[in-house]
Amino acid sequence: MAPEAPEGATRDTLLDGRVVLWQPRRGHRAGTDAVLLAAAAGLRPGEALVDVGAGTGAVGLMAASGVPDVRVVLIERDPALAALAVRNLAENAMSGRGMSVCANVLAGPPMAPGGADVVATNPPYFEPGDAPVSPDPARAAAHVLGGGGLAAWIDACARLLRRRGRLALIQRADKLPACLAALAPGFGAIRVTPVHPRADADATRVVITAIKEARTPASVAPAFVLHGPDGGFTERAERAHREGAWA
Repeated sequence: MAPEAPEGATRDTLLDGRVVLWQPRRGHRAGTDAVLLAAAAGLRPGEALVDVGAGTGAVGLMAASGVPDVRVVLIERDPALAALAVRNLAENAMSGRGMSVCANVLAGPPMAPGGADVVATNPPYFEPGDAPVSPDPARAAAHVLGGGGLAAWIDACARLLRRRGRLALIQRADKLPACLAALAPGFGAIRVTPVHPRADADATRVVITAIKEARTPASVAPAFVLHGPDGGFTERAERAHREGAWA
């Protein structure tokens, strides 16, 4: 018997059906950005991951899929989305190893600092005044940063990480300079992967990984191209969507 649907939500699947995700029918919904971020997080057995700005938990759940003995914390400021994240943890047999925390990371630490091996985050793509705000409140909240902007968001993520912990984030390509400026004080081994919709198109996203307190120089990875000439996913993009693979 199918589980009863929460009002206004749909029951979807990710990673070829391995992850179940309840998410709002309208507003921000998990897609390729979440898939790429989860794959880039590279969660290892026994590690603890914090998904900051988790929505209903897509990134954290995909990152943890098939990885033994991991712990996942999903931090989301919208109470309705955080409640769906609780349900998603249960649906994916993660309740005993995960929790959903309803909190705004820009308002102060929502949990003890320094406990995460990995932080994965998809910060809202716009700062106030960058672009017209969606009339849908949930979509607007997901897409527009609050006080302190991107630098404050990344600083909050850094506080959650242990020394030498790993950060993975995805952002709009035009926000790359702001990301690098925010990462510079506390991170090294910064690696930027441009994400292109097609091989002949400019990048629209960047996936960035970095290590807290590392001194390794920054690098730029080969481009991640999503679609081939026929409009379908490239082999690499297909593997990311089906297997959660990054490389």
